[in-house]
Amino acid sequence: MWDPNVYGRFGDERSRPFHELVARIPVAAPRQVVDLGCGPGVLTVTLAERWPDAVVRGIDSSTEMIASARALGSRVDFALGDLRDVTPAGVDVLVSNAALQWVPDHLALLDRWVGAMEPGAWLAFQVPGNFASPAHDAVYALAADPRWAPTLGGVVRRMPVPSAAAYATRLTSLNCAVDAWETTYVHVLPGGADHPVLAWLEGTALRPVRAAFGAGADSAGWSAYRAELGEWLAEAYPLSAGRAFFPFRRVFVVAQIQGASS
Repeated sequence: MWDPNVYGRFGDERSRPFHELVARIPVAAPRQVVDLGCGPGVLTVTLAERWPDAVVRGIDSSTEMIASARALGSRVDFALGDLRDVTPAGVDVLVSNAALQWVPDHLALLDRWVGAMEPGAWLAFQVPGNFASPAHDAVYALAADPRWAPTLGGVVRRMPVPSAAAYATRLTSLNCAVDAWETTYVHVLPGGADHPVLAWLEGTALRPVRAAFGAGADSAGWSAYRAELGEWLAEAYPLSAGRAFFPFRRVFVVAQIQGASS
């Protein structure tokens, strides 16, 4: 279950990659714009503001996120759906921000999307590339511990994503013009009751962990797991002047579909 309030922590840090991605889409007046994995919809609304004449849709698989998005009262059409089921025929700009990493073998999904889109259309996405970081290493190592492996086995998995060069190679082979790059942000996270990197992870990577432990008696397992993870993170990311410095790599791709190659 996604919690829009938990996900919304560190909103500035999470929104910056979206804005930097969309700024690289050089289109003036698209007809249809779709945001796949739109989350609570705040960023999707900015697409409607940038392209006021476009039909803008946001799609997410979380009922909680879509409810939060609809409560914004914008003109965007927010709908519940799985991005894997989307066929973007007629879409001029297809955006996906920090969602594709949840889809195994999503390169095949990109192939299908490109095949459905018309020449001149744009595909833009950003994925976290931080899954080999000390933070994620700690999540995976603890999940494999005999105390929690029976609960978390098959739930916690690494989500490796290709490099910018690998995405560019794949999309270029599909006759796209590609702009791809990688950025490592160093987020300065203020300390609080919990270690700030733990608070960050609770909005994303720890969501399936929390769900696996469930409610009731099993929640004691979550509390123990969470407390020990906090200790690991405090060692990996020691506070300096009450702040943690959290490097976070992200991978960006903006591709324009070209006509059939000769």
